[in-house]
Amino acid sequence: MALTIAGSDPSGGAGIQADLKTFAALGGYGCAVLTGLTAQSTTGVTRVHPVPADMVRAQLDTLFADVAVDAVKIGMTTDAAVARAVAAVLRDLRAAGRAPFVVLDPVMVATSGDRLLAPDAEAVLRDELLPLADLVTPNLPEAAVLLGTEPARDGGEAADQARALRALGTGFALVKGGHLDSAESVDHLAGPGVGGDGIGGDGVVALVAPRIPTRNTHGTGCTLSSACAVLRPVHDGWEPAVRAAKEYLTGALRAADDLVVGGTGTASGSWQGHGPVDHGFATRAPAI
Repeated sequence: MALTIAGSDPSGGAGIQADLKTFAALGGYGCAVLTGLTAQSTTGVTRVHPVPADMVRAQLDTLFADVAVDAVKIGMTTDAAVARAVAAVLRDLRAAGRAPFVVLDPVMVATSGDRLLAPDAEAVLRDELLPLADLVTPNLPEAAVLLGTEPARDGGEAADQARALRALGTGFALVKGGHLDSAESVDHLAGPGVGGDGIGGDGVVALVAPRIPTRNTHGTGCTLSSACAVLRPVHDGWEPAVRAAKEYLTGALRAADDLVVGGTGTASGSWQGHGPVDHGFATRAPAI
């Protein structure tokens, strides 16, 4: 049983829609708590309507009073009040001995470089939510915001930032290297026992996958983090779960160009959007 706490994407490529598709594709049953509505397509976001924090809290309290949740993925928190409400519920669950696995995808910086959260919300996410997460999955700009530094310029700096995120209180940190200019997609995972040291100490491992040549990358961060969440209960540790999640994302990227989502309703001229990955690629029947 996996829960996504995130915003909605009407185009289906990101947010709770992507999370639920990922959960289902990987054999999980998905629940969802909405933090915000967006007016969004493959070309961008035109409007965001936050869900009030008390309604987010009501959704969570009602759900957890009835449903046993094994893993939680946290995406867009919209504002400081919502982030604080989510943190309060997680602390209550931990105190009651019911803590699920928690993956935090810190949706803080848009692809354009624009900041998506107000400074007070960033502070709550870093100081209250991140220490409650078993795994945090920032991209390079988001890791830099969390650490108050510049984005990593190479794999060595990304590994150092993964270690630094551990010092903020999270169990494991996965710094995604999609923004690096390299022939392969290299993410760096830091945490206890990572890298097969066999003694339980902190380590960092580079997770390497081919970089798929496609513009259809909408929702990759949502997809990877939700895959990590739903796969953790069926794997013995975070490193194997993250490796399996990255393999799933690579397959979804390979199949993305077979989808035709976006651009079909635009005026004449080149399409400027980014289509989604194919979350259900493994279940697609081959053409006969």
